Amino acid sequence: MQGVNDMIIPGTTRLSPANSVFFPAEIALVERTTDEIGREAIRRAMKALRKRHLLEEGAHAPAIAALSRPFAAQVESQYWSPMLENERRFDIGIIGQEENSQLKECLDEKTEALVLVLTENHSLQSQMKDVMQKLNDAQAENKNLIDRWMLEKMKDAEKLNEVNALYEEMMQQLKVSSIEQLARLKADGVVRQREAGYCDDVPDSAIPSACKHVLHAHDGGCGSISFEHSSNNLISGGHDRAVKIWDANTGTLRQTLRGSVSSILDLAVTHDNKFVIGASGSNHLFVWESSSARIRHSLTGHADKVCGVDAGRHSARHVVSAAYDHTIKLWDLQKGYCVNTIISISNCNAVAYGLDGLTIWSGHVDGNLRLWDGRSGKLLSEVAAHSQSVTSVAISRSGNMVLTSGRDNVHNLFDVRTLEICGAFRGNGNRVASNWSRSCISGDERFVAAGSADGSVYVWPTAKTEPAIVLEGHDSPVLCCAWNAFGRTLASSDKNGTICIWG
Repeated sequence: MQGVNDMIIPGTTRLSPANSVFFPAEIALVERTTDEIGREAIRRAMKALRKRHLLEEGAHAPAIAALSRPFAAQVESQYWSPMLENERRFDIGIIGQEENSQLKECLDEKTEALVLVLTENHSLQSQMKDVMQKLNDAQAENKNLIDRWMLEKMKDAEKLNEVNALYEEMMQQLKVSSIEQLARLKADGVVRQREAGYCDDVPDSAIPSACKHVLHAHDGGCGSISFEHSSNNLISGGHDRAVKIWDANTGTLRQTLRGSVSSILDLAVTHDNKFVIGASGSNHLFVWESSSARIRHSLTGHADKVCGVDAGRHSARHVVSAAYDHTIKLWDLQKGYCVNTIISISNCNAVAYGLDGLTIWSGHVDGNLRLWDGRSGKLLSEVAAHSQSVTSVAISRSGNMVLTSGRDNVHNLFDVRTLEICGAFRGNGNRVASNWSRSCISGDERFVAAGSADGSVYVWPTAKTEPAIVLEGHDSPVLCCAWNAFGRTLASSDKNGTICIWG
């Protein structure tokens, strides 16, 4: 190792002691320079040692790491793991407290919102209860007002009905009094008084010569036909529970009335043609409005099938019916219920109003023709018309004659004033087909027509100057005949539901 004197400072010239001369200032500079050189050398040596140490440490680093790992893990597990766990728990606790506080704040907000919603809900419910109470009160008041209004209307209607009834009764009394006056003035005592709505000039009827129209009207049979008053419209009722209105001139169907639940056994039309009444096998009477084809009334009260019905000659409110329960009932169509019931000892097959609108004619199973007072229900007169059941009762247009038919195949024409037989009509082949076979008399009372079980229609002149005319056109027993009072049209219906219009 070089000495201090042997070191040469970079940037200086080496001087030997022999040939060098030093001044004091120069000697001090040399000494300071020598100290610095020493320190620099020490620094360099230390730096070299550090480098060597680093190199050696880098070479032995894997071994040291391998030897020190178990100890570090043990130290960590014994010392650092509890500390880390505590720190972790501490951090988790702090985080949980923060989340808990946040959740609590959110819960408080939700609770306040829920309380507000519940308060609003209670308020709305109370308001709704108040509104519903007001609505119920208004509905009750409205119902009360409607009931009062309907009651007043019913009272007005009753008063109007009473006035109408009084007017009709006065008109009826006036007609009766005029009839009595005319009867006193006529020497022969025969008075032909026409009811209101009919003209006195009835066209002369004639025996039909041919069948103009054949109508397949009903399924299962057609047991009743009738012409409207002062009209060529023909009304038919059948076993198919339908009532149909036909144009007798053209043979076309104009209207169908439905609603009956059983077969139609008899028909009647009010004098103003506003209502059609059907007698049904279901113990009911059905009243249709001819203009709208709707059922106005369903009259109940009979205990058995209703086989006969007729309408009053003076008003559209009175109807009489007969059933197989030994009763004859009088109905008020304006009120829609029965106003009187007549009990008979024998079942009634046919019934008809008298011309005065007060008396009722009835034909019974015991063969008797009976006359009743419709107001009191008393039996006024009785006559043995047939040896077997009476099947038909028809009043002439003038009201002076009544035509009856019976199962004894005889058709009798009675004078209503004396109840004496004016004519008896029978034919060799004429046989009444059923217990409700209907015969008819022409409007001018010149002819009588009746159907037969052989499918023929027999027409007899009431004057008995000509033999019976037989009209053939049906293929099954003829059940009903009807004559148009204002024309020469004759209609007949059979058991197959076919209607023949003769002219």
